[in-house]
Amino acid sequence: MNRQLSGDWQLWEHPAEPAIEADDFAVALAEETGKPALVGFVMDSDCVVIEAADVAHGNWTACLSPEAMGRYLAEDGQRLEDWMLAPEQAAAHTAEWARLAGRAVATAPLVELFQREADPFAEDLFFTLLESLNLVRQ
Repeated sequence: MNRQLSGDWQLWEHPAEPAIEADDFAVALAEETGKPALVGFVMDSDCVVIEAADVAHGNWTACLSPEAMGRYLAEDGQRLEDWMLAPEQAAAHTAEWARLAGRAVATAPLVELFQREADPFAEDLFFTLLESLNLVRQ
């Protein structure tokens, strides 16, 4: 599925199969387009890995529904804080990403969003993030 968001932003949804190479996907998109890129990898509707990048400032990784993400990582003996930004850091990076993308957003609501758990679907959190970044047509 591909649909237009506000401005020239697009939302592209890829099904689980066939798999795509996901390493540094946001970086590749930012390099290809010359614009900031934001990618959300939804994991069984429980949590979302957020990867964002822009060519001038690099990339970062955070998650939506951190307790659920922590459980996924724990299955492989890993810790959330080893892979994902803390909610406050994620919010700050997201606000800066938005600024680079031509959007002004408040940081405080983003902190709350990065702390929130999926109820019931993590996809809802991802769409809330897009709305918070003023990327969804009003």
